[in-house]
Amino acid sequence: MSSAGDARRPDDSDQEKSTLKNLPGVAAFATMGTTIAGCLAVGVVLGLWADHVWRSGPWGLLLGIVLGTVAAVASVITLVRRFL
Repeated sequence: MSSAGDARRPDDSDQEKSTLKNLPGVAAFATMGTTIAGCLAVGVVLGLWADHVWRSGPWGLLLGIVLGTVAAVASVITLVRRFL
């Protein structure tokens, strides 16, 4: 005789499977956020470095932000195409 705590409902395993199935999607969104932040951070750092080396005012920073944004968009498009 089994107790009520030992008995598993059939939908418990289905719920666990759906949770495990959604993990790659959650990881993909986390990867996208990290990719965007990383690309923009690299662009800002390189832009600040260029401003410091060439004493070019805000132009290196602006160029770094633009290039970082372009790299972030390209990376996110690549990541999204994997799931389509």
